[in-house]
Amino acid sequence: MTQDIVILAAGKGSRMKSAFSKVLHKVGGIAMVRRVLTTASSLPESKLHLVVGHQGEQVEANCQDFSANIVWQNDPQGTGDALRRVAPFLQKNGATLTLYGDVPLISASTLQKMTALSNPNTLVLLTICLENPMGYGRIVRNEQGKVTAIVEQKDATESQLTINEVNTGILLAPNNHLQGWLASLTNKNAQGEFYLTDVIAMAARDGVDILTVNPENEAEVAGVNDRVQLAALERELQHQQAVSLMKNGATLLDPSRIDVRGELTTGNDVVIDVNCVFEGKVVLGAGVEIGPNCYLKNCTVGDNTIIKSNTLIEDSKVGENCDIGPFARLRPGTQLANKAKIGNFVETKKAIIGEGSKVNHLSYIGDTEMGANVNVGAGTITCNYDGVNKHRTQVADNVFIGSNTSLVAPVQVADGATIAAGSTITKQVGENQLAFARARQTNKDNWPRPVKK
Repeated sequence: MTQDIVILAAGKGSRMKSAFSKVLHKVGGIAMVRRVLTTASSLPESKLHLVVGHQGEQVEANCQDFSANIVWQNDPQGTGDALRRVAPFLQKNGATLTLYGDVPLISASTLQKMTALSNPNTLVLLTICLENPMGYGRIVRNEQGKVTAIVEQKDATESQLTINEVNTGILLAPNNHLQGWLASLTNKNAQGEFYLTDVIAMAARDGVDILTVNPENEAEVAGVNDRVQLAALERELQHQQAVSLMKNGATLLDPSRIDVRGELTTGNDVVIDVNCVFEGKVVLGAGVEIGPNCYLKNCTVGDNTIIKSNTLIEDSKVGENCDIGPFARLRPGTQLANKAKIGNFVETKKAIIGEGSKVNHLSYIGDTEMGANVNVGAGTITCNYDGVNKHRTQVADNVFIGSNTSLVAPVQVADGATIAAGSTITKQVGENQLAFARARQTNKDNWPRPVKK
């Protein structure tokens, strides 16, 4: 069946004590509502509706790439009220799946189990049994075990409060019945709100089959009301991701000390030490080793490369069998060919480093194209910025650059050239030439050292 998917994201979230919408707070580096939208988008034949209210402009702007139908709920009066506002946009046939922007870990597989049961005379509920059901609506069943109603905590009788099967809020209802049920909702309850859960009793009354599905784990249906719950879901997600990485062939020296805030793909025999953070999309080839306290964002790393401790890599491409760090920083636009080496306290930016080239320590290489088998001595910098514009440095193959060299761009160094230590290079160096550019040294006899005043 075709599906309307409604994501409720209009709540104020006052317990977050935040200047921006609750559903925009991140779990695993991604806004909660975007996680829900991404999962919903994976279901076939679906039309997305996003219900916004408090700080709705923020939510709409953050989610515009999903092409969801935006429905406003400026004066929220419950979940039923939200669905009533979406009702004019629902397809005549098919079914409507209701999700929540602050329940970010719901899985596509669970939703697929629900949609597999969908038909014009079936309502599907996602329920779960909890040891402590406090605060949740209870699932009421008759003697035959069929669901007859959902009773909210504040409206439940003493006997109903003993029920531990609870409503998660996620349901799939056939549109041919849902429109009438929504029109019949009232707010005659302890909260004075229109409960979407009231449609369950209506479905039972109308002879509609009510089926239940259970999630794989409790975290799937856990919502976020404050930052404590947000942190708990963050840890749960990181645990899930760590388990997945290890099952995929990666070794995590401490699975509780890794943070994946995006998408991390690993080849076989990857080893990741403690306190590493991965953001955006990161791909690690087979045999990659990453030392402690590293940060990688939107980058690819080739097979058997070693990244030593306290290294930062962002928006870069690293080849195979490279050696990087410790304390190195690869800024956006860096490309390392196979067997390149970037040593301690080296920074690169928009730099193409050729195969087997080495920038071992204490250097800055920016806006540079460097060939193969180049050796860059300590303290070398490319002077790429004139105060207004950036300029490129071009270094050919087999060049030797002595320590403490300044390459003032734009400048070219040809194949096989050698630059003497301490030189400031401002013009082209030809093939196999030796370039040295130093001030003449002067020595003074009997020079008095300064004394402290």
